[in-house]
Amino acid sequence: MAIQRMDNVAIVVDDLEAAVAFFTELGMELEGEALIQGATPDRMLGLDGVRSTVAMMRTPDGHGRLELTKFHSPEAVAAGPLDPPPHTLGLHRVMFAVDDIDDTIARLRGHGAELLGEVAQYEDLYRLCDLRGPSGIILALAERIG
Repeated sequence: MAIQRMDNVAIVVDDLEAAVAFFTELGMELEGEALIQGATPDRMLGLDGVRSTVAMMRTPDGHGRLELTKFHSPEAVAAGPLDPPPHTLGLHRVMFAVDDIDDTIARLRGHGAELLGEVAQYEDLYRLCDLRGPSGIILALAERIG
């Protein structure tokens, strides 16, 4: 038996409103928000008293989703440095294909995004970069040029 699809990637954030604004500026659409609490999330996460707000963001093609989660209780904890370097073990980043990398960077800078390095060209195929966004999230952008 095979999996059906990858449903979403969940990211815990400290400022849900800022994260939603950031990913909306990137071009994602807010699919919905919900308050999550009770026995089911407690059992699923192995925590007691879970109360969180989840914002589900959808890519324009409808195939990709990010679940942005703000924990009200228990309070979210940092796993390591607030802004871990890109070679930290674990989930590294989320990559998005964009039409215009320079325009996207400029728009996201208005929401606090910072380039980790610089825009680099891979052969005659792509322009690529890594950015740090809200809550230290690293995302990559790829613009196909060839």
